[in-house]
Amino acid sequence: MTRVVVVTGASSGIGLATARAFAGQGARLVIAARSAAGLEVAEGICTADGGDVLVVPTDVSHADEVEALMEAAVHRFGRVDVVVHAAAVLAYGRFEDVPGEIFDRVVTVNVQGTANVGRSALRVFRRQGHGTLIVVGSLLGKIATPYLSCYVTSKWAVHGLTRSLQIETRSEPGIEVALVWPGSVNTPVYSQAGNYAGRAGRPPPPVDPPERVARRIVRLADRPARSASVGMANRLTLFGFHWLPGVFDALVTPLMKVGVLSRDEVEPQAGNVLQPRPAGNSEYGRWGRHWLRPLAGTAVAVAAVGWKLRRR
Repeated sequence: MTRVVVVTGASSGIGLATARAFAGQGARLVIAARSAAGLEVAEGICTADGGDVLVVPTDVSHADEVEALMEAAVHRFGRVDVVVHAAAVLAYGRFEDVPGEIFDRVVTVNVQGTANVGRSALRVFRRQGHGTLIVVGSLLGKIATPYLSCYVTSKWAVHGLTRSLQIETRSEPGIEVALVWPGSVNTPVYSQAGNYAGRAGRPPPPVDPPERVARRIVRLADRPARSASVGMANRLTLFGFHWLPGVFDALVTPLMKVGVLSRDEVEPQAGNVLQPRPAGNSEYGRWGRHWLRPLAGTAVAVAAVGWKLRRR
């Protein structure tokens, strides 16, 4: 049976890669994002990939728009089998340097958006007796770093909310809730982000292509699991955060300065936090593995410092 799949954040990055992966299977797709222009481009790509596509511009922070999205999906295709929630925004900067409006908007979009999508999806699933909700979290929903406090705050909340939904749906056969938490992914989210750090952001190594996350999401739709990590360094980073907190705290700031904040200076700006920037949308960012080579020596040096701290 052909699946009906709703994807939020489908105009760029992981959301677009996921929509394309399902389109390649011939799915009936409902793609959502804030920008109608960005969705028009995504629609053309997904249609060419083999999907039957419905476009519904949606700001997930508005509950009424999310309700309208789910209603449109059911009206067009008769049901919803899978909902993938990938919409999110972020901003760089020390906590006190990020304007309150920007911090609040990141939390609202990421947390309230997840709540709105989860609430509407579960209502549909309960009416029809089946459905799978897949929430895209982050490694930063399990650790903490400087310069990304608003995103870290939001993703910890997203992980907690998703875990609660998993517990609440345990007794409902046919309804599944899954969390996928990627590490660094080569998408435009870093260049689209708000920035109050003075230096442009980029993904820390190692960096995965967005289609790797999309493949894991498709597998979760086939065989739901509570949690799925995507990123070769995720488990190691998580181990350090929990079991070597002193070393982690000593290393994370210099590593962020080297691997996450580039040398390119930028003026304070909101990025796409307050308004979409469709011109910056794409499945891929500009960060392949080639740009990581100059960081290798620095990473080795920082690791050596960490080893000395640990021995003390």
